[in-house]
Amino acid sequence: MSHYVASVHWERHPEQSFTDNRYSRAHVWHFDGGARVPASSSPHVVPVPSSDPAGVDPEEAFVASLASCHMLWFLSLAAQDGWVVDHYRDDASGVMARNGEGRLAMTVVTLHPAVSFSGGKQPDAAALAELHHRAHEACFIANSVKTEVRCEPVLD
Repeated sequence: MSHYVASVHWERHPEQSFTDNRYSRAHVWHFDGGARVPASSSPHVVPVPSSDPAGVDPEEAFVASLASCHMLWFLSLAAQDGWVVDHYRDDASGVMARNGEGRLAMTVVTLHPAVSFSGGKQPDAAALAELHHRAHEACFIANSVKTEVRCEPVLD
């Protein structure tokens, strides 16, 4: 079993009273490898100036986590199958809406991976779809959420 940690740090600015709900939502994510990521609530949820649009919000991080996990599995499976991947880009998106229980949730995350290959072995559309399917089935993050995760590859 593996164990993963992230540390989230937030501190109230002394001039903010807090109970008036006008405090900064800006905070920092710290990861075990030393990475520090500025974070905030989404300006779609908490208006600026209480949110910092320069920070990564949890909804963006959720979408990025799914896209990153899918990509890492895709690259691993492609290498195992002998495909040479030169470039991978995914402009993933997520939709916040009411779920079946009437709660706001990320109800759909859509991946749009665009992959470039080189070498003599080039996947056709069927092989590419199968590779993405296998990556989706293996993705730890996709296997961990109730959200429907769609993969709509962009053919290069």
